[in-house]
Amino acid sequence: MDKNRSARLRFAIFGNVYQAKKSASIQKILSYLSEKGAEVAIEREFYTFITEGQHIDAGGAQVIEGTDFEADFVISMGGDGTLLKSAHFVGAKDIPIMGVNMGRLGFLADVSPNEIESAIDALYSGSYELEEHTVIQVEVEGQTLETCPRALNDIAVLKRDNASMISIRTCINGEYLVTYQADGLIVSTPTGSTAYSLSNGGPIIVPQAGILCLTPVAPHSLNIRPIAIKDDSEITITVESRSHQFLIAIDGRSEKCQEDSRLTIRKAPYAIHIVKRQGQKYFATLREKMMWGADQR
Repeated sequence: MDKNRSARLRFAIFGNVYQAKKSASIQKILSYLSEKGAEVAIEREFYTFITEGQHIDAGGAQVIEGTDFEADFVISMGGDGTLLKSAHFVGAKDIPIMGVNMGRLGFLADVSPNEIESAIDALYSGSYELEEHTVIQVEVEGQTLETCPRALNDIAVLKRDNASMISIRTCINGEYLVTYQADGLIVSTPTGSTAYSLSNGGPIIVPQAGILCLTPVAPHSLNIRPIAIKDDSEITITVESRSHQFLIAIDGRSEKCQEDSRLTIRKAPYAIHIVKRQGQKYFATLREKMMWGADQR
């Protein structure tokens, strides 16, 4: 990275408002950024949470309204879910995101609270790397989605509540693949391969692999398996359901669709960049988070 960058950096902070016990870490970040002379802006909901709920002095930080902000870096304070939310706000702005893990697992948010100061120092010195993560998007024919149509992890079509399984007719680049009889179908990026897809038997995919994975949820047929395809493929889906409706979940944000809706899923025209400390290795993180090789006896 450019080590001659201006010393006055701009930071946008997004956080989890359900982690009241983490107020010390929030104060630590704000204090250290103040020492650095940084310009700081905080997302509205999180700003209200820390100033009114936690009585933390925000130190003259500006307030972010919606997606109207600019910054050199985004700091996401929470778990991976908070980082997904941050990525939604960043969108195509091409602002790198540093995830501070104040939750439990943290594949994406991998800076621990006791590493906050050294991680910020690395941003100032340029001692970091950027990891590119594919984003996917969905279009629903004849329907405007209320939620953002782009996902860093996955886009899933799912049955509603207690409805019977649904029929999911799937084509890849116009070629018929299969009709899944299942509770749902997950289209996952490499980033999302360690999330919902993994819990349904999908493979772990390394970042920048250039593929997407289609993973069925509770398929009726046991010989239906996840399939990996090139990430420049266009996936078209139509759904039949006894309830005549189904859910579409975009990084966990779900809404109802009518069964005659035609979905088209493809790679978005931009990627999300996540800050990684120099020397940090993906497989080492994988072993640690998945506890591979650990003796559980």
